Amino acid sequence: MDRDSRIRAYYRRLDNGEYAELESLLHPEFVQQRPDRTFEDRAAFIQFMRSERPLTETTHELTAVCASEGGRAASGRLLDADGNELFAFIDVFEFGPDGQLTQLTTYV
Repeated sequence: MDRDSRIRAYYRRLDNGEYAELESLLHPEFVQQRPDRTFEDRAAFIQFMRSERPLTETTHELTAVCASEGGRAASGRLLDADGNELFAFIDVFEFGPDGQLTQLTTYV
């Protein structure tokens, strides 16, 4: 799976609640930094997404995926179950040598 496909799969699996499949995309030491918190590893991130996030019926609508030598950035909007925009975002992804996602920095 190339990097762009991996990013699109990340959002699709997150939106569909496919947490085992989402976990397979992430390196065990995956870190997500976002404005309200940091997840220090894959297990903490998956646990939050599975059972602690306030809204689970959301859709990430991507508007662009941009490449650089070191990673990728994706921009888009997070929509609620009714299709209303909750916020716009930019996610910056870094990859390990095996292609797994190692770091995600989220800007809203």
